Amino acid sequence: MKTALKISLKPNEKIYINGAVIKVDRKVTLELLNDVQFLLESHVLQPEQATTPLRQLYFMIQIMLMEPAGAAQAYELFRQSLPRLLEGFEDEEVRTTLKQIDRMVGEDRVYDALKALRSLYRLEEKALAPNHSATLQPQAAAVGERY
Repeated sequence: MKTALKISLKPNEKIYINGAVIKVDRKVTLELLNDVQFLLESHVLQPEQATTPLRQLYFMIQIMLMEPAGAAQAYELFRQSLPRLLEGFEDEEVRTTLKQIDRMVGEDRVYDALKALRSLYRLEEKALAPNHSATLQPQAAAVGERY
């Protein structure tokens, strides 16, 4: 058995565990004793924040984790979007990490995929800067509700 994972939450903070939204009313420490997929509220991207290609991909993957009923649709959008992103980015680190993210999602390691994707935001900002030659255009976020 793996070591238990302890997560401390502040009053009124939310955590998303296996599709359930849990909100605490006071400071609390949760001890997760088995493998679960979770997302802290601070890592949740709202639909209006999905304004760049990588943030839109993040939002799709996030839906797979947070909303099991919408997971199939989000996965299909992910499958359609990833090849376009691989073609659109010239940066080899971004391309390599996107391939790793594809593998992680395929292995149901969604949390790891989100973490890896967040690490690319800085490189995406550089690629989308006005003085850079990249021509990536954000696509509208197509799935999910406001969380």
